[in-house]
Amino acid sequence: MKNEFFVVGDIHGEITLVKKLLEHWNSQTQQLLFLGDLGDRGENPKECFELVQNLVQTEGAICLKGNHEDMLINYLENPERHYANYLLNGGIKTIQTFLAGKEMDKADDNPEGWAKSIKAYYPKLLPFLKELPLYYEWGNYLFVHAGVNLMKSNWQDSDEQDFVWIREGFFDQPNNTDKIIVFGHTVTSMLHKNRKDTSIWDSGDGKIGLDGGAVYGGTLHGVVFDKEGMKEHFSIPK
Repeated sequence: MKNEFFVVGDIHGEITLVKKLLEHWNSQTQQLLFLGDLGDRGENPKECFELVQNLVQTEGAICLKGNHEDMLINYLENPERHYANYLLNGGIKTIQTFLAGKEMDKADDNPEGWAKSIKAYYPKLLPFLKELPLYYEWGNYLFVHAGVNLMKSNWQDSDEQDFVWIREGFFDQPNNTDKIIVFGHTVTSMLHKNRKDTSIWDSGDGKIGLDGGAVYGGTLHGVVFDKEGMKEHFSIPK
């Protein structure tokens, strides 16, 4: 295992930003880790999924499952039941880019057909998504998409939904674990309680938020951690 981690916040389809950010990644010395939410909204979700999938396969990168990966899995497996929720959360952009960017009029909605086509054209996508881990531990660090349930005596008892969806019950609770928890999901401007502040959020008790809301005009963050703490920080503004 390498001695440093290069951790990337929520991308949400912003392919140009993530490519610029990865120019700072040293593949020889740094383990690359994505906190999830690769697609939905943004510039080109398909390219983001393909980029990260390739990095996982060829460079040993780690990608955690985010709530948007969870919603995409649900949509692909049961489009009739899950399409409406996926649509509300920016999924139409992902569908469009996977289906050659074709403009799809709402009057011609065919969510079942679209899901079938995506699975046919990209047969490795769904297996890749279903294999994504919920969290990754490294020394005293815990990397996770949304967080853990800090209202439970043992964070490992968190439900699967907690790892990818939790907000309250995590960021608003004291961190009494022995872990530094690095997470995405909740945009840092919300954590700072200042919509203009998209900088990294540090709770002061071992919770570090990296979702700078890039897709909303904020910032894509990449942070280098070593065993001593945060070593370097790179920010690519939208």
